[in-house]
Amino acid sequence: MRLNSLMILALVACSLPAAGRPFAEQRSAASAPFHVDEATIAGVHAAMKARTLTCHALVAAYLARIDAYDRTGPALNAIVVVNPNALAEADALDARFRRGGLTGPLHCVPAIVKDNYETIGLQSADGSLALKGFVPDKDAFLVKRIKAAGAIVLAKSNMAEFAFSPLETVNSILGTTKNPYALDRVPAGSSGGTAAAVAANFGLVGLGSDTGNSIRGPSSHNSLVGIRSTMGLTSRAGVIPLSYLADIAGPMTRTVEDATAVFQVIVGEDPEDPLTARSHGRAIPKYADALRKDGLKAARIGVLHQAYERANLAVDPDILKVFAQALADLKATGAEVVDDVHVALPARVQGAGACRGFKYDINEYLATRGQKAPVHSLEEIMASPAVASFPATVKQRAEQAAAAPLGQGPDSDACKADAAYRTAYGAAVTKTMDDLKLDAMVYPTWSQPPQLLGHTSQQSAGDNSQTFSPTSGFPAMTVPMGYTRDNTLPIGMSLLGRAWSEATLIRLAYAYEQATHHRRAPASTPPLGAGK
Repeated sequence: MRLNSLMILALVACSLPAAGRPFAEQRSAASAPFHVDEATIAGVHAAMKARTLTCHALVAAYLARIDAYDRTGPALNAIVVVNPNALAEADALDARFRRGGLTGPLHCVPAIVKDNYETIGLQSADGSLALKGFVPDKDAFLVKRIKAAGAIVLAKSNMAEFAFSPLETVNSILGTTKNPYALDRVPAGSSGGTAAAVAANFGLVGLGSDTGNSIRGPSSHNSLVGIRSTMGLTSRAGVIPLSYLADIAGPMTRTVEDATAVFQVIVGEDPEDPLTARSHGRAIPKYADALRKDGLKAARIGVLHQAYERANLAVDPDILKVFAQALADLKATGAEVVDDVHVALPARVQGAGACRGFKYDINEYLATRGQKAPVHSLEEIMASPAVASFPATVKQRAEQAAAAPLGQGPDSDACKADAAYRTAYGAAVTKTMDDLKLDAMVYPTWSQPPQLLGHTSQQSAGDNSQTFSPTSGFPAMTVPMGYTRDNTLPIGMSLLGRAWSEATLIRLAYAYEQATHHRRAPASTPPLGAGK
C-alpha cells in the first residue's frame, strides 16, 4: 500500500532519534535536516554517525518521493512493487546501529532492484504477466550480498519484458517507463526502470543487468554511472536470464564512488554460477583505492571509432560535440588521447547449430523453480493468457524465440565454436591495447539522444554497447559526459578495458567525473516541498 507523501514527510520529520539524547544534540539534528536528493552513501553514513539521520527517516524520505513522483506528478512508472517491510527493516538497522554503529559498508542503503532479480518476499517477474505472482524464497546472489552488507531492497523496478529491448522499457505488467529528464522520451532498456528511479532519487543505488547494453545504455540516458564487469567477476545466479553467453549483473548509481562501493560488495566467486570459477584464486582489489582525482594523469586513452561510427548509422552532431569536449577534458586532466584506434576483429566461424539462446536459458531457469513459478518453459509462456497483453515488439520476439530450434548445450560443437570466437575477439582487443600501451578505450555510450516514447527504431537508436564488451567478456563502464538538445538530454561516455581491469576503469572514470561534474538531478522530480 502506498502512503500519502505528506504523511511520509511527517514521518521523516518525527523519526530522527530523540530518546536518550541530549536536548542540544536533538536541536542540532532538527536544525540540519538531511536532504535525500543526490545523496551519496558517504553522506548518508556521515549524517548517521553525526546522529542527524536515522535509517527510518532515510527510507521514509525515499518512499515519499516514490509516492509523489512514480504514479502521480511526472508519473515515471519506474517502480513495480515497493517493499512493504522497508520501514521495519530500517528500524531494525537503527537498533543495531545504536548498539554497534554501521552494520556494513552498505548500512541502510535503500536499493532499487530490477524485476529480474530474485528477491525474497517480493515479486520477481522479469517484467512479464506470464511470471506475475512469482515470489522467490531465495535471493539472487547479488541481492544476498548487498543485504549482508546492510542494504535494504526498497523496491523492484520496471524493465523491458524478458530484458528483450535495449531501446525502451515497456512490458505487460506495468507498461512504459519515462525518462525523468524528458517525460516524452525513453530511459533506454532493459534496466530503464532502475535508471529512471535512481536518477529521480527514488533510492540511493540500483542494480541492473546487461546482456548487450542494459546497464550502460539506461545509465547514459539518465546521467548515471554503470559498470558491466568482466565475465565471471559477478554472479548471475538468481537473475532471470536473457542469454547466459553475455548476461552480467551490476550497479547503477549517481556517482562513481557509490558504484565502486556497491561493486566491491557484489564481486566474487559463486558456486551457483559456474562462470565465476574464472575468479577462483584471483585477488579482489580494494576498488576504493582507485578513487583518485589525479587518476587520468599520464593515462593513455584510445578513441574507439569502430564502436560508434558504423555503416548506415549516423552519429548525432550534438553527441559528437559533447564527445569532442570530453576528449578535450581528458587531455586537460592529464591523459594522452590516441585517436582512431582500430581493433583487427576475427571472423566468426559458426559451429553446427546454435549455442544456447533465450529459449534454452529460460527453459533451464524455469525448470529449476518448481511449483513456485507460474510457468516452467517458453512453451508454457506462449500458451498462457499473458501473451495477449504482450507489447507488439515483445510478442514478435517471443514468437521468434519459441519457433526457433532449441539451442545446444555448453559442451556442443556450437558452443565450443562460440567460445573460441569470444576468446579470439578478446585477444584482438588485448593486442590492440597492448600494442598501443592503452589504459582504456573510449566512445559515446549512445550515438543518438533518447528517442521519443512509442517511436523507437533500431536504425536511429545509436546503441554502441552491444559488441565490444559483451563479445570479448571485458569490462566497460559508462560515466556522464554532458547533455544534448540545449543541455537537456543526458549522454554518457564508455570506457572499455582489458579483462579484470575494473580498478583501472574506476580510476579513470572517477578522475573524469571529478574534473567535470556533469551529473545533475532531473527537473521533473524536484525536492519535495520545493517552491512551496
